[in-house]
This record gives sequence, C-alpha cells and structure tokens, in this order.
Amino acid sequence: MFKSFTGFHLVETYHKLRQEEKYQPGKVFKKSFQAFIVLFVTLLLWNLPTSAFGIDGLNIVQQRIIAIFAFATLMWVMEVVSSWATSVAIIVLMLLFTSNSGVNFMCDEEVVGPLLSYKGIMSCFADPVIMLFIGGFVLAIAATKTGLDAQLAKVLLKPFGTKSENVLLGFLLITALFSMFVSNTATAAMMLTFLTPVFKQLPPEGKGRIAMALSIPIAANLGGMGTPIGTPPNAIALKYLNDPEGLNLGLGFGEWMMFMVPLVAVLIFIGWWLLRIMFPFSQKTVELEIEGEMKKNTQTYIVIITFIITVLLWICEKWTGINSYTVALVPFVVFALTGIITKYDLEEINWSVIWMVAGGFALGYGLNASGLAELAVKSIPFGDFSPLIILLISGVVCYLLSNFISNSATAALLMPILAVVCTAMGDKLAPIGGTPTVLIGVAIAASSAMILPVSTPPNALAFSTNLVHQNDMAKTGIIIGIISMILGYGLLYLMGSLQMI
Repeated sequence: MFKSFTGFHLVETYHKLRQEEKYQPGKVFKKSFQAFIVLFVTLLLWNLPTSAFGIDGLNIVQQRIIAIFAFATLMWVMEVVSSWATSVAIIVLMLLFTSNSGVNFMCDEEVVGPLLSYKGIMSCFADPVIMLFIGGFVLAIAATKTGLDAQLAKVLLKPFGTKSENVLLGFLLITALFSMFVSNTATAAMMLTFLTPVFKQLPPEGKGRIAMALSIPIAANLGGMGTPIGTPPNAIALKYLNDPEGLNLGLGFGEWMMFMVPLVAVLIFIGWWLLRIMFPFSQKTVELEIEGEMKKNTQTYIVIITFIITVLLWICEKWTGINSYTVALVPFVVFALTGIITKYDLEEINWSVIWMVAGGFALGYGLNASGLAELAVKSIPFGDFSPLIILLISGVVCYLLSNFISNSATAALLMPILAVVCTAMGDKLAPIGGTPTVLIGVAIAASSAMILPVSTPPNALAFSTNLVHQNDMAKTGIIIGIISMILGYGLLYLMGSLQMI
C-alpha cells in the first residue's frame, strides 16, 4: 500500500492486527490443520490413477493441473497463507511439474503427456492486464505525492455544503470516483481520515456517525466496478473477454465505463437513500475540514495533464486505436522521465495484488494450454445446461465466496472455467445477453459482496473505527449487494440483448 497516502496509518494498523491474529496459539493450530487438509487433498489428486477422474483422454500433466487447481482453491478459501503467496506457489508448482523446464524425471513428455511452455507460465506476470494495474498504481502514487488527491477531495466536496445528508452524499460520490482509479483500500483509508473531524462533530447518541462510517466501504466497493482497473475482478474479466485466443470480444476501457459508471451512480444514490433511512442524522449540519495542500509546482501540473490525457485515451480507445493496456504505460514513462516517480516509489506499488492476479492467470493458462478445460467441457455436457442456471450459479457462488475470501481469488478461480464453458455454449447464451453477461456478472458479484468486516479491506477499515456494529454492516451489505446484483445483471442482459457489448 502507498506509504505516502493520507490515512496509511489505518491500513498499516489493519494489516498489523491481521498478522498478529494469525499467530495466536488457537489460530496456529487451526492453520496447521488446514494446511494438512490441503496437502492431503492435493497429494491424493496428484497420485490417483488418471482413470479415477472419469475424463476420457486425461494425461498426467492435466491430472497435476487438477491437483494444483484444488490446492489453489483450498488455500484461497481457507486463507492458510496470504492470497499472493498461494499465487506464487501455483506458478512455481506449474513450472516445476507441468512445464518443459520442470524436474527431469517427473517431466518426461513421453510418460506424462505434452508439457506446458515455461515461457507461457512466466509471461502471466507480464500479461497486458498486469500493465493496466501498474499504470493505475503509478497514477495513484503520483497524485498522492503532489497532494492532488487531497485537493480533489476538497474541491469536489465543497459543492455539497454543510447539510449532513448532503455531506454524506458527497463522501459516497467522491469515494466511488476515487475507487475507479485508486485501490479501494487506499481510498477508504484516505476518506476515513477526512471523516475523522466530522465524527467528532456528530453527537455519539445519534446514528449519523454510523451512516458516515458505512458510506466509505459501500462507495469504495461499488465504485471499483466503474473501470477495468477499479478492482482486480474487473481486469480479470476483461482479460478473458478480450483474449485473442479465446473470446476476443475487443471490449474497451471506454465501453466498460459507458455502461458501468451509470450503474455505479444509481447504486450510490440507492446507498445514500438507504443509509439516510436506516441511520438518520440527529444533527442537521457539519463543517468539513480537510487537511493537506496540493503542491503548486511543475510536477503537479504534469501529473494533472497526464492524468487527463490518460483518461481521455482510455475513453477514446476505439478512435485512437491505442488499447487500454498500452495507454496504462503512458503515465509511467512520463512520470519516470520527469522524475515524479523514483525507484523508491516503485516499492509502493501493491505487488501483492499483482502476484495474486498473475497466479490466477497462470492457473487459467494451465487449464487452457494443457487442453484440460476442453476435456472437462466435453466430459460435462454444459451445452445442455440452461443459460439461466449457468448465470445464477456463477453469480451466487462468486457472491458467497467473495464475502469470505479475497474477491480477486474468487474471480481467479471462476473466470477461466466460465470462459471455457461460455465458449462451449456458443449462441445458447444469447437469451441472457451472451458471454459478457456471465463474466462481467461475476465481477459485479465480487464487488457486491460486503456483508462482513472480513469481506473487503474497506469494510475492515470502517469496522476498525468502532462506530459500526457487525449487524449494521451485514444488514446494509446484504441489501446493497442484492440490489447491486439485480441491477447489474439486468443492465448486462439489456446491453447484451441490444448487442451493445
């Protein structure tokens, strides 16, 4: 996370508490037991005869990928170690035991079947989507270093005045806007810091404090839907939708924003209405005091101009011919050449997210390149399934899992499977709007999961203020989540039926 970001101390405290909790005596025993289960299941699947899987033509390399997939699923669901650590393990296991650079006596192609390319596995870390993330992180770091983030918050919140309900709407809208381009964790930490003086003004016996505290995670989670870089599940969906060797739909950054930003705006206003009803203000006005000044120098103006040009290039991708992945590197090179970003700033890029996503891509590459996904689709008659059943199952499973584990991990598990299933079903998905409805729907479901403090880092940060009770978070999270999925899937179905995506 960005050390220079306003509110970084909140993120640091949150991660420290999570780390300390992991090493409590009871937790250590639990983690050890979970690790044993993972090891047992992985080794069992690894060593079973291939005939036990009931998949015709299954070879040993494909069997090992099944075992690695099971390993990833269990490790991510039970959170035995950090999500990014599991992703690194996936990549290394695939390199050692399924690639043409693997252990000699275990990777004899005549015995185990066609091997994966080690370059293909390693290139997952340099996937264009990874470049998109790096570009987003660099923009956020530059905005923070120049004080542009605090200045934007001041300017954008000023029109909302001092009426409590309007200030609440301001925080919802600005948090959602920032979350479209900045990590939702960093955004939540920054906005909660700006809210600290507001909390002091509101009477403790009123419910306005709860509304303000909950506005941040709700807006941060929903705002991430707005752009492909807003949250990892979006970028993962975009990868599989645009994969030249897969669906090859050519969905652009601007097209994504065209239908997702209006959805976010509607959901934010629904969230505002809901918070006002559930947690009414007893004090009608509050004064905003946001600290921090924008540096008035050449570097700041370079950042502003570069930010505007980058967003315009993303939106106008269809007219310029420059795809969003290439555009993401434009601010990187500008800030590097002008000295705005230094080698020390690169340490502040959220590499754990990048490793997490890369591990998911490696898993998807293994499923597809080995032919395992194709075999599975032939063995399970997905073509006979109702499109509505596929849509409902994928959305519900993603929503439920994302409430308990990283939404990135959930998307990394589901997207490669669904991409293959959707391809196999072909035109049969037309009644529900086609493949984008399923894959983008999963991304929406992942962002809609916000029931528990552990569901997302913004939830945990809001909960750490001690102003929000878990039942308050659960109630609002369930209502907003269900509304988000209904409206999101409805919009996707409409866009798909009109052939707009």
